[in-house]
Amino acid sequence: MKKELVNNLEFVALSREKIVSEIGKVIVGQHEIIDQLLIALFSGGHVLIVGVPGLAKTLLVKTLASILDLKFSRIQFTPDLMPSDIIGTDIIEEDLETGRKHFKFVAGPIFANMILADEINRTPPKTQSALLEAMQELKVTVNGRDYFLEPPFFVLATQNPIEQEGTYLLPEAQLDRFMFELRIDYPSYDEEKQIVVETTAPEVSQPEKVLERNEILELQKFVRMVPAPDHVVDYAVRLVRASRPKGEFATKMVKDFVEWGAGPRASQFLILGAKARALLRGKPVPTIEDVKAIAYPVLRHRIIVNFAAEAEGITSEDIIADLLENVSES
Repeated sequence: MKKELVNNLEFVALSREKIVSEIGKVIVGQHEIIDQLLIALFSGGHVLIVGVPGLAKTLLVKTLASILDLKFSRIQFTPDLMPSDIIGTDIIEEDLETGRKHFKFVAGPIFANMILADEINRTPPKTQSALLEAMQELKVTVNGRDYFLEPPFFVLATQNPIEQEGTYLLPEAQLDRFMFELRIDYPSYDEEKQIVVETTAPEVSQPEKVLERNEILELQKFVRMVPAPDHVVDYAVRLVRASRPKGEFATKMVKDFVEWGAGPRASQFLILGAKARALLRGKPVPTIEDVKAIAYPVLRHRIIVNFAAEAEGITSEDIIADLLENVSES
């Protein structure tokens, strides 16, 4: 058993190294974002990526899909997009021999392993919610019939934070389905110079496939098999409960500036993500440091600040910083 564990740890670490290397052929920098994407992938979670135009959000997702042997589908969200455009619909089909007509289900682009939901806030809530059942249940329902999606199923949604005209805020229920909210910032001077040099050269490197679908499924199972020490689970639960203004662990800042704190799904994702992060670093069990490392992407979209916080310019990230500083590790 010990030899098998060591072999699995080595396989995970080697896979991470290969994936990062292949992504690096196309994407310059963004090391932390790439690491968090891999944590979410191996945890079986979904990711919301927020960043201004031109920061390679879409390119990053397409590159990751090309490296993994998964069926990829891109959905460009627009104001006139309908739920049936995403999940599919029934059409009437006529049998040429008998002349009898019957309904036939035509699957939509959601029937893939990796979904890029590009500019998800450009479409109304009715269409956004078409993703809800698929993200949580791995199935869609059309006219009372269930159609199951093939695992692994991974939704990566992008969102532009600066253009609010013609956009629709994501419903809280859907935001909570995303394991991480990742925020991509501008590259450094050296990185931007490298981007310009590489993208204006005659040839651009093409990434190679690294993992097969079955290997990804095995890695996801392996993550769940990793034991989480009690003190790590206790810390994750305390951290999440401390984000609730009426909770027993709430800090003064939370009581003063938070309208709604994170729910139990945040605790689940903190532990799952900590397990995946530990494995990606060759560790057999997660630590409190692994939980702290993913606290921002797990909690930033789950903590809703009140009017007093908005008036003083206090954001959910300020609340998370306060929690990490004041919630006891023991």
